[in-house]
This record gives sequence, structure tokens and C-alpha cells, in this order.
Amino acid sequence: MWVADGWKDYEVLDTSNGEKLERWGKYILVRPDPQVIWNTPHDHPDWKKKNGHYHRSSKGGGEWQFFNLPEQWSIDYRNLTFNLKPFSFKHTGLFPEQAVNWDWFGDKIRNAGRPVKVLNLFAYTGGATLAAAEAGGAVTHVDASKGMVTWAKENAVSSGLKDAPIRWIVDDCKKFVEREIRRGNHYDGIIMDPPSYGRGPKGEIWKIEESIYPFIQLCAQLLSDDPLFFLVNSYTTGLAPAVLNYMISVELKKHGGHVEAEEIGLPVTSTGLILPCGASGRWEK
Repeated sequence: MWVADGWKDYEVLDTSNGEKLERWGKYILVRPDPQVIWNTPHDHPDWKKKNGHYHRSSKGGGEWQFFNLPEQWSIDYRNLTFNLKPFSFKHTGLFPEQAVNWDWFGDKIRNAGRPVKVLNLFAYTGGATLAAAEAGGAVTHVDASKGMVTWAKENAVSSGLKDAPIRWIVDDCKKFVEREIRRGNHYDGIIMDPPSYGRGPKGEIWKIEESIYPFIQLCAQLLSDDPLFFLVNSYTTGLAPAVLNYMISVELKKHGGHVEAEEIGLPVTSTGLILPCGASGRWEK
């Protein structure tokens, strides 16, 4: 398993009964987590000191309950700063487990010894975009949500990357990739973090089990003649790391290199164990 253990401003303090107790900077949140199927005693004192608690509804969705939590605050990861705010469906605007991938491709960009063009698809609030830009990459950031792209731009400013070579695109990822193929554009690194289910700005339907392999096939056409890396993230429990490995291996075979896929996770302070948080497949030269 690849573990994001480089955080100072974020911590999974404890897990129990379908929930995780987290520290985001100086604030404590309790959020549901479908992987937490065990029920252990709530011995950690911060269960009683929470600043926000997302309660899942039996009818789907849920709602936040706040206890002295600001509307927005920020945390740092290495040289990056992220603005957080709790919003719909339990999210805060950041997936801390992805830091293990930021470190991986950040090192590859820094050590490439040449300009590196990176495409970040389903780019959300820009964690991977900023990590790639901070490492020296020229990044194209694509997300179908205008609000998420605006949030990512705010994170870029907070991280001192306002003037970094980042191209911000609000578009359906599949349609953007198809246009880039027609334009003859290529990238040295491609990152994708597709949702299990989603809709594009014009109602386009995305179901990951049906869409992910054709999408990887499309994106492989955008790789340069000397590509550096290809990263696929998945939070869909049905997509095992071995499935990611197989899809990427088949489509990137002509480029040589090698593929690895693993679960990614976060350390849990109270137990010393690792909380699984999805899977990633990585190709590198």
C-alpha cells in the first residue's frame, strides 16, 4: 500500500462505526467513511471536541452539524496551501491521501531535466495541479465544474503559484481530450481522478465501470513521444488495483516502462494501522 504519511497539518486520529475522526489544522471533523466497518470504543478524547460532524441520512446524502467551525480555513502540505470549506456530501475540498501521488510525480517532474507538460483531468480543487506546477511542470487543469476550477485558482494564489504556467479549463473531460487529439497536442504526464458517477456540464453521463477503459485508451493517444508518467486514481471499490494495472499495461505497452498499482491510504494515529482510501495505478518510464 502507498501511504500518505508526510502530513503535518492533517491527521486521521481515530476510526469507528462508519466514521473517521480527523484533524484539519486546528479543527476536528467527524465524517462518514464506507471503509470503516469496525466498531471500536471511542476512547480518543477528540471525539468529544469536534468542530464539525457530517451526518449521513438513511435517505441518501446528509448534512453538516457545526460546532465553532469557520466557513473557511487553510492547511499546508510541504510548500502548498489549500483553502478548505465543508460543503455538500461530506467533502472539504481536499483528499489528503493523494499526497502520496503528489510526491511521486513531483519527484519525477523535478528530476526530468527537461520541460514537462502535464494534463490533470477531473482536477477538482487542484491538489495534483499545484503539486505538478510547484515541481516545475506546465499544467493543463480540466474540470467540468466552474466552482471547482475557481476554488483551484484560489489554492494556486494561496500557494504562491498565481503566475505558474497553469491553463485552467472548465469542460467535460472526455470532450476536451477528444479535441486535444484532433489538435495534435501531447503531454508528458497525465493524471486522472475520475468519479464513480458524474455528469458533464451538458448532462453527459459518466459511469466509471463503463467509461474508464475507453477513456484510458483516449488519453494514451495524448502522450508525447517521450512520456514521463501516467496516473489513474479510483475511489470505486469494485476497481481493484490489479484492474487498474491491467488496463494501463495494455494501453501503454508500446511506451515500454513499467506499471504498478496499489491501494492508497492514511495512517491512523490511535491504532498505528492504515485506513484504505481507494487505489492508484502508475505507469512510469
